[in-house]
Amino acid sequence: QDQLVESGGGLVQPGESLRLSCTISGSIDRYNAVGWYRQAPGKQRELVATIFKTGPTKYADDVKGRATIYRDVGMDGMDTVYLHMNSLKPDDTAVYYCNARGGDGSDVWGQGTQVTVSS
Repeated sequence: QDQLVESGGGLVQPGESLRLSCTISGSIDRYNAVGWYRQAPGKQRELVATIFKTGPTKYADDVKGRATIYRDVGMDGMDTVYLHMNSLKPDDTAVYYCNARGGDGSDVWGQGTQVTVSS
């Protein structure tokens, strides 16, 4: 089974930007969709953004206009899905998870990366 490794989280101030990375150990083309989810303390995990195999993207209403999801090959030569977010707000504070789903029923999660937005 492939592994997903997230990185890029940290402490940022309101209004700042950050870029999260999800590195996939195998080929991203095995999956129909790769998404970023987040879970804040005491809340359910929610979908933030998805990129589909053929290219379309989808965003949650509260990040539309502030988030961009895209795929590329990282400097290490591995398929990577990025989530760039700007105008960050304290409500964006959460653990962010990467998820990849394939047509064969595969459903792979990363370990998560913490994003804290605070002054």
